[in-house]
Amino acid sequence: MTAPAATLSRPPLALSVASFVSSFDRFAVGPMLVLIALDLREPLAAAVAAASGYYLAYGLTQPLWGVLSDRFGRLPVMRGALFGAAAAGVLSALMPALGTLVAARVVAGACFGAVIPTSLTYVGDTVAPSIRQRALSDLMGATALGTAVATGLGGVLADLVDWRAVFAISAGCALACAAGLRTVPEPHRDAMGGLGTHLGAVLTNRWALLVFALAFVEGAVLLGVMPFLAPALQHRGVSAAVAGLAAAVYGIGLWLLTRLVKRLVHRWPAPVLIAAGGAQMCAGYAVVAVHVSLPTVMTAALLFGGGWSFMHSSLQTWATSVAPRARGTAVAFFAAALFVGSAVSSWAAGPAAESGAYGLLFGVAAAVALPLTAVAVTGRHRYTVMAATVGAATAGGSLPAEGARGQAE
Repeated sequence: MTAPAATLSRPPLALSVASFVSSFDRFAVGPMLVLIALDLREPLAAAVAAASGYYLAYGLTQPLWGVLSDRFGRLPVMRGALFGAAAAGVLSALMPALGTLVAARVVAGACFGAVIPTSLTYVGDTVAPSIRQRALSDLMGATALGTAVATGLGGVLADLVDWRAVFAISAGCALACAAGLRTVPEPHRDAMGGLGTHLGAVLTNRWALLVFALAFVEGAVLLGVMPFLAPALQHRGVSAAVAGLAAAVYGIGLWLLTRLVKRLVHRWPAPVLIAAGGAQMCAGYAVVAVHVSLPTVMTAALLFGGGWSFMHSSLQTWATSVAPRARGTAVAFFAAALFVGSAVSSWAAGPAAESGAYGLLFGVAAAVALPLTAVAVTGRHRYTVMAATVGAATAGGSLPAEGARGQAE
């Protein structure tokens, strides 16, 4: 069963649910690390590997899943990955030692890493460019909800029941999602050659490389530095529970402002949306660079939710269009750049956080967000002009504008 190209207006419910489960599994382990360390009689520094190994596998496997989805189809790849994630989740719940638990979490991260980028690619395949950002906002809302539920509920379940139960629940949900995706039609894809052709179509495309570079810096500025909001409060004597709840305002902001972006995408051009997101990111970091307190951290977290909703959804939409004949590969490289950027930034920010120099850390993030926004706005405007020129030149021809643009590049 194959869906014709650009026939949907929103992602299928099964894809949104799968994105929710993937996000839940990715964020649930953080609040459980202390309990895992105590239960397995390991130092916390060692138990952190259960999270870092997951994140590393999640990011590094993105290009592989993208190439596979371009070659073998979106739904077969996603369903296979979810079956693998379910098996890894069961093993995570059963592992008696930290080493084997980390290995199981690495496999889970690698498998769940296929879900969100492949879902984004599916939207790119089935939703027309004019309304695509609205559909991508629906997926972003599902991932935001998964993040919020994982952050708020994961630790509670682990504390009241057992941390192993959280992994078991995630495994069961992954299995149910794999079964539910059987009813989702496979989208139409243009015929293309093997691995070298897919990679070449992406890595020789200057617009794609620009989008990947922007994703790397965005991941470094937001995903890499934002997790230090809670430690900054704890450095000032705020309890871990209160600091975590203050930082969790990000999830609320993301959920609410994603709804707003859906209403604005037809009124504001993409460069304006990017500028709005970048301004919120800059303002958020400026607030906490001046002073760290509960009100400023909550304000910053809310602004970061807006920054992600406006800027990231716009960059995601751009990533689905730059190489339409190798869309899965392009989106996967975009996601990989995002997570590698966050990993590099977190590592680089560690010494400043350890010494308590949070004002400096947040000030540098604000400073980097400024050129990121400027380059993203300028690049997106030039791309829009180029796309309009190509579309006008191919009007009335046999190729749709998006496909002609991909060939022109």
